[in-house]
Amino acid sequence: MPRKAKSLRRLVADGRTYHWRQHHAHRKDESGRPVDCRQVLTLSPQPSGSGGPLRIVFESGPGRYVPGGYPLGSGDVGTGRDVSLNLHEPGAVRALLDVARARGWQPEERGPVVMDGWLLLDAATRAQAEQAARAQQTGQTGQTGQTGHAHQQTGQAARAEARKSASPENRPG
Repeated sequence: MPRKAKSLRRLVADGRTYHWRQHHAHRKDESGRPVDCRQVLTLSPQPSGSGGPLRIVFESGPGRYVPGGYPLGSGDVGTGRDVSLNLHEPGAVRALLDVARARGWQPEERGPVVMDGWLLLDAATRAQAEQAARAQQTGQTGQTGQTGHAHQQTGQAARAEARKSASPENRPG
């Protein structure tokens, strides 16, 4: 279920607080019609004014999925069955934040910074999977507990199946 587009969520990473939100957007063509889907994740360092926001943008394109909802989930981005994230999930946001920081984004810098999400996706997907494996090995359940982890795996499988059935070669024609 999608969250309210304007609602801010809170994330604490390495002792720093961020407000974050994700939204779906379109570029408009010459006639004003919406085209080219994209998902935008915005992280703003807190307190307000202590640094510029980071915008991680996932633009649609060949071999990339950026659905706007049904039959695929809100917030989903990916390139294939094993390389996908849901931008509504705090663990996915944390993984993207960590990769962006490792690649040079400094939260103290003034002014907005835009990063291409596709350049962060592989590393963030690996980081999220490694974090889930570590939590499972140590018996940590995190915010969602073991049931939540199973739900996340089920959701990922359902999204992968929906992508497969939505692909052009599987459509009736």
